[in-house]
Amino acid sequence: MAIVNSLFTWYMKKRVHQIELFMKYPLDVQDEWFHTLISSAEYTEWGKKYDYKSIENVKQFKERVPLQNYDTLKPYIERMLKGEQNILWPSEIKWFAKSSGTTSDRSKFIPVSEESLQECHFKGGKDLLSIYCNNKPDNHLLSGKGLVLGGSHQINQLNEDSFYGDLSAVLIKNLPMWAEYYRTPDISIALMDNYEHKMERMAEATIKENVTNISGVPTWTLVLAKKVLEMTGKKNLLEVWPNLELYFHGAVNFKPYREQFKALIPSDDMYYLETYNASEGFFGIQDQMNSEELLLMLDYGIYYEFLPMEDITEENPMTLALDEVELHKNYAIIISTNGGLWRYMIGDTIQFTSIDPFRIKITGRTKHFINAFGEEVIIDNAEHAISAACCATGAVFLDYTACPIYFEGEKAGGHEWIIEFDRQPDDFEKFVDVLDETLREINSDYDAKRFNDMALSRPKIHNAPAGTFYNWLKSKGKLGGQHKVPRLANERKYVDEILKQMGLSHPCGS
Repeated sequence: MAIVNSLFTWYMKKRVHQIELFMKYPLDVQDEWFHTLISSAEYTEWGKKYDYKSIENVKQFKERVPLQNYDTLKPYIERMLKGEQNILWPSEIKWFAKSSGTTSDRSKFIPVSEESLQECHFKGGKDLLSIYCNNKPDNHLLSGKGLVLGGSHQINQLNEDSFYGDLSAVLIKNLPMWAEYYRTPDISIALMDNYEHKMERMAEATIKENVTNISGVPTWTLVLAKKVLEMTGKKNLLEVWPNLELYFHGAVNFKPYREQFKALIPSDDMYYLETYNASEGFFGIQDQMNSEELLLMLDYGIYYEFLPMEDITEENPMTLALDEVELHKNYAIIISTNGGLWRYMIGDTIQFTSIDPFRIKITGRTKHFINAFGEEVIIDNAEHAISAACCATGAVFLDYTACPIYFEGEKAGGHEWIIEFDRQPDDFEKFVDVLDETLREINSDYDAKRFNDMALSRPKIHNAPAGTFYNWLKSKGKLGGQHKVPRLANERKYVDEILKQMGLSHPCGS
């Protein structure tokens, strides 16, 4: 096994040279992919509609093809679900990644082509290993197995040849045999759709394995970890899996969860590697050991555009290419992909932390913010503030959501939070003060509205009972790794629903 691990590490490090190439020549690589995508789709229905054959440059592409979202592409995707081909992309589409986040009751079905599987999603997975092996050449990753928290898989009933499931399930179903050998638990457990039973079965199946790495969303990884410790009677995960050395995580900001993972895995040698991937594509990887920035992956069959957030409400907003972006400014990501998504707004917002090479941080969602009074609070602000409040009061949080409290008579508005703690603050009022003060420090618009409580009063925070968010997600039929609590909302729907569940029949501000 040691020989296999050494050979694998050598092979994976070869890819690092290719990564260094697109870091050195990012604009050339993106230009090459742009022309490849356009020429590949010339004879699709979409390509004919917008006359891709005559498109010679990005300027023409932007002028001709409007910005898209799921609703505008939905009629095309529904036909593809029924088996029609050569609609958005020329190769056969038979897999669809189902995404139904907590922001909508509708399910989205993102087409996954063979090219996007191989050149984007699987390539991203290999690059995770390549970057890790390069940063830590003395690793023993393949001496054991990787524990993967996957989603659920179903057959699309509209067409016997079409399949859909959570992205993780689609990837698991298409993994090469060698990758399946190094993964645990068995696929029959990994793709269970009842998450309560699934956590139980996963714990039972993996406690006797030699797990060297874990992949999963932090919230569900914590649920599984606690189930494993409950079953084994051990104090931490290293007593169960002594060779555990790496955790791949993504989907939510990891910073607020870091202390919980340190307690579960008490080792200074534990390596945490963040990814930025979604149903629509694989976008970024944390490539440096001592930095939380994500390297924007530029050779995955995706052409990027960036829309300044201040222009997002304009009728025909101008997007920017890589050579036009600025540091520390909020942009919505627009992608064109080898899965047939064209000028598609995925809903995430990012900031560039470096432009040589291009590194980013995720700041939130285009629809996940609070701006009821001009305060423009984004998820990045909220999580910075909640982390500072936890640090100041010894607290550990599990989940949260927040929304506006609207003006009522002579009363100022405000923000209302629901926070569920794994470890309670030693001083709850101090927690509220630090959260508020931190928001004022990092967001000048929020600070201006808080001046003398003129527009915004001190935040109102509810200390939620254990299981509050789990029960809310369960009531929505949204248990699972792809489903997350909406952190911020510019309306009261989620907060009011959860407060009602908590037995608060007259929510503040409703």
